[in-house]
Amino acid sequence: MDHTDTPFLMLDEDAIAACQLNRDPYDYAFVDQALPLSRREEVLSEAPEIPWRGSYAMRQLDYGPSFDNILTDLHSDRFRRMLEEKLEIDLEGCPSSIVMMGNTTGAYNEGYAHPDSKHKIATVILGFSEAWPYERGKFRVLRSDDREDCAFEFPPLYGKMLMFRVCDHSWHGFLPQKGKRMSLQLCYVDSERYARREEWRHGVSALAKSNAITRKILQWAPRRLF
Repeated sequence: MDHTDTPFLMLDEDAIAACQLNRDPYDYAFVDQALPLSRREEVLSEAPEIPWRGSYAMRQLDYGPSFDNILTDLHSDRFRRMLEEKLEIDLEGCPSSIVMMGNTTGAYNEGYAHPDSKHKIATVILGFSEAWPYERGKFRVLRSDDREDCAFEFPPLYGKMLMFRVCDHSWHGFLPQKGKRMSLQLCYVDSERYARREEWRHGVSALAKSNAITRKILQWAPRRLF
């Protein structure tokens, strides 16, 4: 059997296929439940423990087989082709990378509005939070670089997925809120060189965040500095 035709191990293909493409303020699609609710407790029990705020490369984290099956689905040709069809975009030959976020401290420089790097072509956000009882901290699709200029928002709960085409106005972010904010980010990028650079950058960041002094500096430093 061709790898493209291999069924998903965890992702809900029907739910992903059925989601609607929105054009305003840029091309994005939202899936309310991209993972089976029946596997929720199993997956969350095997999800990685994130030591602090910010993003971590998957190689820096430990996780169980059910969670690993989700990563396999996301890296698959089958999912790439679904993403291409949904966003009307060509991702053939584009490397993919995944990072994980697990905590927010509520610092002002978290969730700042940004459109993503020009080297990124498409981004997928998948929530893994067990609960999110806060009004702030929801992921926001933005119309501008103002975090209050919101077109759509959703909490970072287990199974909620956002897919969008990266462009110069694909602004997104969230309002600062302290909490266990678990989410995964899959990006398709324009070169292996950029993918390796991002892997290195997240490795350096994780090392810095392992030290109490540098954690304090990172918490309050201007976001653009890092």
